[in-house]
Amino acid sequence: MGDYDEDTAFLGQTGPYFWAKFFLLNTVFISTGFNGLYMVFIGAAPKHHCLVPDVNLTEEWRNAIIPVTLVNGEEVQSQCSRYRLDVVGNLSAEGYVPGRDVNLTSLQQEGCLNGWNYSKEIYQSNIVTEWDLVCDNQWKVPFASSTLFVGYLFGSLISGQLSDRFGRKKVIFISLAAQCVSVLLQSFSQSWRTFCIMFLFVGASQISLYISAFVLGTEVLSKTMRVIFTSLGAFLFYCIGYMTLPWIAYGIREWRTLLAVLSMTAVVYIPLWWFIPESPRWLITQGRVEEAEAIVREAARKNKVEAPAVIFKESEAMPLLRTYTMLDILKSRNIRCITLMCLILWMAINIGYFGLSLNTSNLSGNPFMNCFLSATTEVPAYVVSTWLLRKCPRRALLSSFLVIGGGVLLLIQFIPDTLQHVALALEMTGKFGFTMAFSIVYIYTAEIYPTVLRNVGIGMCSSAARIGSITAPYVIYLGTYNKILPYILMGSLTLASSVVNFFLPETFNRDLPETMDQMQECQGLCNGPKKKKYVENEGSGNRSTQLGTKSNLQTLTP
Repeated sequence: MGDYDEDTAFLGQTGPYFWAKFFLLNTVFISTGFNGLYMVFIGAAPKHHCLVPDVNLTEEWRNAIIPVTLVNGEEVQSQCSRYRLDVVGNLSAEGYVPGRDVNLTSLQQEGCLNGWNYSKEIYQSNIVTEWDLVCDNQWKVPFASSTLFVGYLFGSLISGQLSDRFGRKKVIFISLAAQCVSVLLQSFSQSWRTFCIMFLFVGASQISLYISAFVLGTEVLSKTMRVIFTSLGAFLFYCIGYMTLPWIAYGIREWRTLLAVLSMTAVVYIPLWWFIPESPRWLITQGRVEEAEAIVREAARKNKVEAPAVIFKESEAMPLLRTYTMLDILKSRNIRCITLMCLILWMAINIGYFGLSLNTSNLSGNPFMNCFLSATTEVPAYVVSTWLLRKCPRRALLSSFLVIGGGVLLLIQFIPDTLQHVALALEMTGKFGFTMAFSIVYIYTAEIYPTVLRNVGIGMCSSAARIGSITAPYVIYLGTYNKILPYILMGSLTLASSVVNFFLPETFNRDLPETMDQMQECQGLCNGPKKKKYVENEGSGNRSTQLGTKSNLQTLTP
């Protein structure tokens, strides 16, 4: 097969066909926004204290049986202990009055032996209230959140192989069905363990859906539409789902019903089977040229252009190319250093991004509005990053937003409790910075690695990103011990990664490296002998560049 873009150039760069496929494929990403972060609501801990059984206590003792502790300068009821019920019962029967006749601090305390009483002011029920995931069992909430990201890790490892074997379109709709069934079964979970197991499948199916739709869009759309799709479209439609989630959760406060409704949203995608085509590029690699031609001719008809009699021309057999693996990264000191720094970058950015996303339910104010604001800040971030990527050096751009994201997190600890709105604004600014960094690092990393190692390098960085997202819930969990601890940890890690970023090579306005020899050196670290950057072609009088040529670089699909 010849060059696909050349063979299909008669279709043009835009047109009704490309715009229709652009919007249809992007609607798929809305469901990933629905199902990615509902743990923010179903895993939130409402106000609670020990349940006091219906025993013979006076009103004074019933009100005083829960100890009062000082938290951040405010008196609140203890969430995990009460005064011993037998002692309080005896004192109540003998007519003693708490505080006047009895010093409460002298009484012994015990755990919540009869369970907990939960406030229903915000949530009617969720997994915390149903399975008492508080106090000694509080660790089970971040563990459940992590199982989603473990599912992401497994799904990202297998989705590429499945789509290469069975086709992009089939994997998209199989993933949609799997996501629908997994979320629905999760809503029927009778135990925390079952919930976590189903969350693994939710994560695996969701990332498989995202990756497969992303790949199909890059292969079906034209070069111009592909840039918009990869740098803006997919992210923005994900944000639409993310922004819609808090309003659905606001209307449905019972977690089982919420999950059932979210799972059923997949039904609206069934008609897309007849409107979304298989990738012609993939069909050609499978030898199904006639099917690929039929899709392209349909595109020509929709775009109102005439297709040639023969679209895909036969070409000479391509020689077998060497397959590169992760071992090739270990062989070069330069690539080892670059890869290590990229792994640190991806991990730090994902810890910050998902940490702030999951932390919205812990912020002061309305959790539904906080989640909506968190999602809304991503929209301008993706728009601005797309514009800046076309005009600014990658290294300085990424470090700037890492400093913004990490710096404001370190500032939050100095904001007094009376200025909660300022703290919320700073947190949203941090989310903006992390979202910008999140979108930039995909493009930057893809531009650093040569073609022969690009998939391997991005795959390793993606795995590091999953490790970061798995860690994020536990970073937020540290806030139960000290509310500023997560901010200090995320902020310090992000600022450190911004320093690491300065040692990576600049890729702005440079040709993408094709071979390992053309890959740039890292700056100041692990430097070996300098490589020759220019090769003079005296016969033609032209200068060809291996590394240093400046050209307009299109956004590359991660």
